[in-house]
Amino acid sequence: MRYISTRGAAPELSFGEAMMTGLARDGGLYVPQVVPVMTHDQIAALAGKSYEDIAFAVMQPYLGGFFGDDEFKGLIAKSYSGFNHAARAPLVQLAPNHFLLELFHGPTLAFKDFAMQLIGQMMQAALDKTGERITIVGATSGDTGSAAMEAFRGLANVEVFILYPHGRVSPVQRRQMTTPTEPNVHALAIDGDFDDAQAHVKAMFNDFDFRDGVRLAGVNSINWARVLAQVVYYFSSALSLGAPHRAVDFTVPTGNFGDIFAGSIARKMGLPINRLVIATNQNDILDRALRTGTHYTNGVKPSISPSMDIQVSSNFERALFDAYGRDGAAISDLMAQMATGGFTLSQGAFHTLRESFASGRCDEPETLSTIAQTYARTGEILCPHSAVGVHVAQAHLGAAPMITLATAHPAKFPDAVETAMGSRPALPPHLADLMERPERVTRLPNDLKAIQSLIRERIAQR
Repeated sequence: MRYISTRGAAPELSFGEAMMTGLARDGGLYVPQVVPVMTHDQIAALAGKSYEDIAFAVMQPYLGGFFGDDEFKGLIAKSYSGFNHAARAPLVQLAPNHFLLELFHGPTLAFKDFAMQLIGQMMQAALDKTGERITIVGATSGDTGSAAMEAFRGLANVEVFILYPHGRVSPVQRRQMTTPTEPNVHALAIDGDFDDAQAHVKAMFNDFDFRDGVRLAGVNSINWARVLAQVVYYFSSALSLGAPHRAVDFTVPTGNFGDIFAGSIARKMGLPINRLVIATNQNDILDRALRTGTHYTNGVKPSISPSMDIQVSSNFERALFDAYGRDGAAISDLMAQMATGGFTLSQGAFHTLRESFASGRCDEPETLSTIAQTYARTGEILCPHSAVGVHVAQAHLGAAPMITLATAHPAKFPDAVETAMGSRPALPPHLADLMERPERVTRLPNDLKAIQSLIRERIAQR
């Protein structure tokens, strides 16, 4: 199994190399050269299996022998042992033919735990073999940062720096990043939005002197291993509803496109998925691109679903790579056009994307209304991101069962939930004292050199 860059000018890598590298040196994102396909019988044989067993069957073909089978099974078991639901990703029925996939039972109450806990275990196992040290730098719109800190805190050979937009995450999200006491994790609040933070991370990867000097690694969804781990819950949930003997639909609230791209990988692997529906909030560049064929930014508008307040969706590049027939030069040209605001899709690529994905948007009043109505009808409390997904899914219900991804626990966004319902959801017991814990954070200007200087300084001190 080899991995290639979406921009076609970086060397092919093994799974382990792609995982530890993150962003390709040509600025592209790594994807598998070939997506392994599972037969109908192979998928059917997974029915009734544990989440861990399904995870091994789905992910093992991508490893290329980097981990032995028993070793990998052990890493999977460690990754999900801290989840507080035996099913790991349980389904809840909301209405006839509409189901909610609860992805918030991990340690930081967000879907990012499914990938981050595993990539933490895999990276640590790889570093144990080499004795090397790495520096992880990531950007977050709210959930990736806390999941990364939880996965890597306290590790002796990993230093973690998380950039988040100052004042644009929920108080719970912020405190999950600023209250860990381990000295190897660092929360950096920048005076900008998520797109600024993400751009700085990519710029650091493209500054090869800095990248090589600090042994930079990435855990944002630019890292293929992150996407791969998210493929698993598409299989587990579809199997619970009768796959592969019947098809299913999925609606995915997404800002950076990684979670729904994982669904497209599951479909390529043979899972019978009819429709993959992109659900956006008022920052609706993905919905506009699917409706109009034009992909132009128009500024991030802060919302009550802040993890989706994104205009430059990194993983959309992976979908574009497939839509343009895996033409790396074409993708390089499109990404260069993003510097001037965006691009227009070719007719063929636009057709391919519309064949692959549907889309919809949900504004702020609709989000609040969906939280209130869902609770009144079902007793299920939605976070605002999950509410965006449920609202869009309701417009796309059809003959196949619809599974909407619930990406975060409602207690991570208590202000929005209280506005919608009149009451605040409680944090789980292990986070009950979160709002009283002391914070440790560094605020920085929206300036790449200032961020790099601080990272070098902190590494030198360690």
